[in-house]
Amino acid sequence: MSESMSVQWFPGHMAKTRRKIAEDLKLVDVVAELLDARVPSSSANPVLREIIRNKPRVVVLNKSDLADPAQTARWTARFREQGLAAVPVESKTGKGLPGLYSAIRQELKEQIAGWERKGMTGRPIRVMVLGVPNVGKSSIINRMITGGRAGKAEVRDKPGVTRQNRWFTVGKGFELLDTPGVLWPKFEDPIVGEHLAFTGAVRDEILDIEGLACRLLELLIQRYPHAVTTRYKLELPDEPLSGHELLEMVGRKRGMLVSGGEIDTERAAAAVLDEFRGGKLGPITLEWV
Repeated sequence: MSESMSVQWFPGHMAKTRRKIAEDLKLVDVVAELLDARVPSSSANPVLREIIRNKPRVVVLNKSDLADPAQTARWTARFREQGLAAVPVESKTGKGLPGLYSAIRQELKEQIAGWERKGMTGRPIRVMVLGVPNVGKSSIINRMITGGRAGKAEVRDKPGVTRQNRWFTVGKGFELLDTPGVLWPKFEDPIVGEHLAFTGAVRDEILDIEGLACRLLELLIQRYPHAVTTRYKLELPDEPLSGHELLEMVGRKRGMLVSGGEIDTERAAAAVLDEFRGGKLGPITLEWV
């Protein structure tokens, strides 16, 4: 496998966002930290962990429908071993949300009992929803919201859509604070940046798309070879291929050619990344316990 490519990005508004999150923590009872179930380790922002500190927290393994179920079960068990409530959720369908409601109430069991002793029965639980860009925060909130379209959070399949903290009242006795996705100033481990780029947490406009797709194909051939060969109808030789060779095979098989019969590797790279992110290669987890 080739060396990891360096993922460069520009923080922009994120320093201001971190300050705002730190200020607003006092307004909430608990934090729902969303992780991408395909890359649970890389999508855990150490800056957010530092800000959260001792605030009650529930880990949400979102996009679990796109992840390998066996690996999601192992990650859930791992977090629980560490004393953290962890719940797999599918933001597209809402599967897992009842478990999230239960986990939050369990995490706040003592506080809720205290509210009831003070006659504050029915006080809504205030939840801050945190995570890296494009991890599905707004999608989960929209699944929880009742009362029609007016209050819905904007959802688009690209990082950086939510630009400010916004409150939403939902059913089940919850109020949610949506926050913009936050990355951190420097990826100490290049593989972390790479994994976040694979899943769309870093803007494609600042990435080497072809290099990224080559690295992804190399990783997938190691972990889920059948997913690649089935999706792209490839017959692989016995000797290992580089990511670029795999990308060219994909482009050739799809008929992605430019004048002179050259393979349009840029177009092939965009297809590979889009199809991985959309779950079209099947349920895949890049980081195993």
